[in-house]
Amino acid sequence: MVGRNIKILGSDLPRAREVVTPQALAFIANLHQVFERKRQACLVNRQYRQKESDAGKLPDFLIETRVIREYDWKIDPVPAVLLDRRVEITGPASNRKMVINALNSGANVYMADSEDSESPTWANIINGQLNLYDAIRGQIDFKDPASSKEYKLNEQMAVLFFRPRGWHLEEAHITVNGEPVSASLFDFGMYFFHNVPALMRRGWGVYLYLPKMESYLEARLWAEVFRCAEQYAGLPDGNIKATCLIETLPAAFEMHEILYELRHYSAGLNCGRWDYIFSYIKKLKNHPEFVLPERGQLTMDKGFLKAYVDLLIQTCHRRGVHAMGGMAAQIPIKDNQQADNDAKC
Repeated sequence: MVGRNIKILGSDLPRAREVVTPQALAFIANLHQVFERKRQACLVNRQYRQKESDAGKLPDFLIETRVIREYDWKIDPVPAVLLDRRVEITGPASNRKMVINALNSGANVYMADSEDSESPTWANIINGQLNLYDAIRGQIDFKDPASSKEYKLNEQMAVLFFRPRGWHLEEAHITVNGEPVSASLFDFGMYFFHNVPALMRRGWGVYLYLPKMESYLEARLWAEVFRCAEQYAGLPDGNIKATCLIETLPAAFEMHEILYELRHYSAGLNCGRWDYIFSYIKKLKNHPEFVLPERGQLTMDKGFLKAYVDLLIQTCHRRGVHAMGGMAAQIPIKDNQQADNDAKC
């Protein structure tokens, strides 16, 4: 237990107390108390829209936000360090060796992930926070017990982004007034609270990838969280920049609105193909005319996927921000060049 209203239900892991501090937990508890009701309202809105879809309603562009789509506006400029993002790689934040290799890779950006590539065990989430804490301060290292090879950071590093978990998930190992906290707020809160000064010393800000949003209201909630965090830390606008993954069918119809809500914090949109296909199936499951074939046939030249990508590009270019291509799930095959080449084809 930490304080009267905050409880830690996770086990006491090595070094966990370096990040799971009373001060950090108090910050997260404040975020929970301010934003949990709004998060729940967003989740209720998801359920309502799913019921509408199940009853026959098809997704469409919103009438009430038409002015946002038609009006001429731009997002705030991104920092110079984010202008070149042609090569981005990702991997779980909890894998210490992988974090070092990713930052040393020569890529423009490394997205350290606490979402899809990470099993959200308490140990993985906390070790991920510890690895990023060490990496940002240049003190991360790793010795492989099998090979005795030692890994350390190079002087030149990929720019670090962090992906917290989505709004629909909870961190059951931390409760405030008996309620589990939002996994999004826990992941973001820990990362922000501990790392802002060290990130700024590197000439970076708090750079994020935001997953699984389904409406502009969820983007608005993130913007409110960011504003609250900046005020808490005494930061001016612009030190938090977020790239939103457009990986749900409803979000594809609200890209202008999502960018507008995050216009002071946006670093672009990214196509999340596989989650988008899953969302398409989930949202349209009661519509037999939208049944899809085996997923191996769903290449990006198919009409509904090409339209989604083209609209994302058009939207981002109109608003003056990066349009990011989706992930290629390829892993180099060590010591087998032919197999590696075949996998890249």
